[in-house]
Amino acid sequence: MTTAVAPSAPLTAADRCDRCGAQAYLRVELQTGGELLFCAHHAREHGDKLKEIAANVVDETHKLTGTPTAAAPDER
Repeated sequence: MTTAVAPSAPLTAADRCDRCGAQAYLRVELQTGGELLFCAHHAREHGDKLKEIAANVVDETHKLTGTPTAAAPDER
């Protein structure tokens, strides 16, 4: 028997770390069901333990190192 896993939705600015409330960049889908969200700091701090209990991990910490785009000049 094969079980299909639905893809996770991308994390948004509204997703908050369950530990401190900062913006979440890591979603841990648990083997027992449910999920945990973590900021990059707490994801690194608890990473080893999270790997033990995770069924799937969505890691978007790469967004922290991206180069921001410049805003277009104001056309007044």
